[in-house]
Order: sequence, then C-alpha cells, then structure tokens
Amino acid sequence: MNLNLAGKKALVTAASRGIGLAIAQSLADEGVEIALCARSEGALEKAHKDLEARGVRVFSQSVDVGDGDALRAFVQASAEALGGLDILVCNASGGSGMGDEAWQANLDIDVLGAARAVEAATPSLKESDSASVVFIASTAALEYIGVPQPYNAMKAALLAHASDLAQALAPAGIRVNSVSPGPIYFEGGNWEMIKNAMPAIYERTLAQCAIGRMGRPEEVANAVTFLASPAASLITGANLVADGGLTKRVNY
Repeated sequence: MNLNLAGKKALVTAASRGIGLAIAQSLADEGVEIALCARSEGALEKAHKDLEARGVRVFSQSVDVGDGDALRAFVQASAEALGGLDILVCNASGGSGMGDEAWQANLDIDVLGAARAVEAATPSLKESDSASVVFIASTAALEYIGVPQPYNAMKAALLAHASDLAQALAPAGIRVNSVSPGPIYFEGGNWEMIKNAMPAIYERTLAQCAIGRMGRPEEVANAVTFLASPAASLITGANLVADGGLTKRVNY
C-alpha cells in the first residue's frame, strides 16, 4: 500500500525516545519532513541526527509541552521551518503518579498540551490537502487497570476532546484520530522499570496480553503512520487500540 506520505510535513511532540521517537522514525522513513520537541536536549540532539540520517529535513527544539506559550511558539516555528504542516502527533504525557501534582501535570501536558498544539497548528493544517491530527491516548482510559490515577482520567479526557475536534474540524479538511497503546516495552521505558521494581505487576499484565507479549514502540508507530496518512482518508473520530489483546471490552 502506498501511504502517499512522501514530502508531507509532520510535528511530533515528545519524540526523543520511546513511542514518540518511533513515530518520528516511521514517518521519516516514508519521506515525511519532521519537527520534533522534547525536554532533554541531549536526547533531542541524538534523535535529530537519527532522523536526518534517514534523508529528510528535520527541525527540533527543546520545549516543555506544559508551557503553553513555549508550545505555541514551537508550533509556529515548526510550520515556518518546514514550510507548512500536514500532520500533528500529540504524544507528550505527564506520566503516571498520584496526588495534586500528578493531576496538574497530566492536565497541563496530556490534555492542554494537545489542545493548545491543535489550536496553534490549525491555520497551517487548513492549508494542507491531507491534514491529520493523531493523539496518543492509552488503554488506561478504557478499562480499569488496578488503580485510579490522574493519567487514566486525563487520557479519557483526551479521547473525548479528539472526538469533538474530529467533528468540528472536518469541514476544514482536518481529520482527528487517537491511538491507544496498551503496555509497550522498550529499554529505559516504564515497563522495564516495572519489570525490575514490581515483577508481580509486570507478570500479571503480561499474562493479560492475548498475543503473549507486550507491544513495541514501532508497532504503535505503524498504527499512527497509517492513521496520519492519506491512505486513511475516510477515518476520523476513531480511537485505534493497539494493545495485543490486553483490553477485553466489546464495542459496537
């Protein structure tokens, strides 16, 4: 299948490692020019070089997605550096945690970060002939995972906002979808930490994965790349679950 992505321009937040980096790499391998941000300058520089080596133009900047002014400025700078935007992937997250600080971090980064990025990118996306927005949510928003925490609730809010945006932006030719990964294992990631620090939780979660293993970042990236591409032109307002059969709900 030809995804017709060559020459497109994409912005991916929190793309210096893990799922975000895999998404940027997957898009770059399809010939997409990439703007990316992250907080760690060292990891960001390494990711920048990796993407450039794939033969595409790259623009990167150290940004705290929870800082609204900095995020809006980065979106504008990205559109100027790349000469427009066709794809926006909102991947940044405040991560798991408990208490008031975790609630605020997940609100500021997961929800407001995505909402502000879309708002700032909309003028550029309206100029594209195949504009697409993809939010990275989580299966934690869909089923009880063992503990109530801010991350779960804010990812659910993200899904609701994506659904609303899909309806509101469709007349402007902008598709909006979400991808909800299940447990994704990679070196230095949360599930490696859980495996080492809380092996019982790791083994219990692994046992719930119907395919017998956790996912890999590149598998989530494949789903995002398809949804972001013109090949998915009929799909908007969808939430694509990529969890290896972890969740057991039935949707009609």
